[in-house]
Amino acid sequence: MTGRRLKTIVATVVLTALATLLLVNVNGGEKRVDEQIQREYSLHDPQYQRTLGVMLGSPITEGNRFESLYNGDRIFPPMLEAIRAAKKTITFETYIYWSGQIGEQFAAALSERAQAGVKVHVLLDWVGSEKIDKAFLEEMERAGVQIRKFHKPTWYDIARMNNRTHRKLLVVDGRVGFTGGVGIAQEWTGDGQDPDHWRDSHFKVEGPVVAQMQSIFMDNWIKASGEVLHGGAYFPALSPAGSGRAQTFSSSPSGGSESVHLMYLLSIAAAEKTIDLSSAYFVPDDLTIGGLVAAMKRGVRVRIVTPGQIIDSHIVRLASRARWGPLLEAGAEIYEYRPTMFHVKVFTVDGLLVSVGSTNFDNRSFRLNDEANLNIYDEAFAAAETAQFERDIAQSERITLEAWKSRSLWQKTMERFASILQSQL
Repeated sequence: MTGRRLKTIVATVVLTALATLLLVNVNGGEKRVDEQIQREYSLHDPQYQRTLGVMLGSPITEGNRFESLYNGDRIFPPMLEAIRAAKKTITFETYIYWSGQIGEQFAAALSERAQAGVKVHVLLDWVGSEKIDKAFLEEMERAGVQIRKFHKPTWYDIARMNNRTHRKLLVVDGRVGFTGGVGIAQEWTGDGQDPDHWRDSHFKVEGPVVAQMQSIFMDNWIKASGEVLHGGAYFPALSPAGSGRAQTFSSSPSGGSESVHLMYLLSIAAAEKTIDLSSAYFVPDDLTIGGLVAAMKRGVRVRIVTPGQIIDSHIVRLASRARWGPLLEAGAEIYEYRPTMFHVKVFTVDGLLVSVGSTNFDNRSFRLNDEANLNIYDEAFAAAETAQFERDIAQSERITLEAWKSRSLWQKTMERFASILQSQL
């Protein structure tokens, strides 16, 4: 065998291996729900909640209390206060942890508690935390904080990098939980006052549902560390903290990958009057579009707020706008938020259900990422979230069907190209 022929064979093998890895890495995941969900009951029918309690794998709990936190100035202080008050345990899972003053504050607070004897566990996504200030990691590790990275890729298993933990969970002493859209970075500080300070919502939770949040953290902690955290320090007996009903559930390509998608589809099918969706990344699939159109045909008002020109991923905005035609034709009200990046993820239906958490309205959240959502069934809470939704609308521009149709040929072409990547967005 000549040297040239050997080099050709080696090159072919290497290229084939790389192509295989790339193909696996961009695989859209298994598609399990492929038929339109038929309407069997309304959202206020007890059967709706029974169905979600069984199909999502988490029972609906009684006796919970919730607090809405809007924008960094009102999100970060309660989170840091809870950390600094921890007596036994802190479990913290997040997608983005970068640098800046807020990152420093969290590192200092977590480190101080670890030095005081609190067991502190931090789970960071390998992709999302790639820009973290290494000094923060060193400070926390010196203090005794246990830090793990989720799905750090290896050359033989690079596909794992495409399965990211997008979950945002903080649980203190097994009694107080936080979830929502916020990341640990300077962009989330402030009050959404300009393009450098993003608009977001986060939620403080107390009551029995916090144990479900803790359980979801444990799922990925085991995957990343092999360690099982249990006992009263992590799962204490929880007394009622309020009167709210809620459940926390998760989705992951490794188990329950369709849970969030299924929750949206079932809730859309059950809607009778209103659907309000705040979505940082809104790239609906055909099933979801079909469900929303069917809802509007039976008289449901659908309103959607999503980012405008100020967005951290312009390709997502292009792919999103390419999908709006059937929705606008059916009467959906679609608004683009103008003041800054809109990172909110809240889904409110019929003045009863409010679903909050890490999930975006796109294929990446539905089938590729690990996500966690909190479903709240409470009319007073839903009314408060509707009021906030309408405050966001007041700072948004409505996109009419006429305006959407009048997009330039260049804009339409760019949207079509962006749509090719829809399975990864």
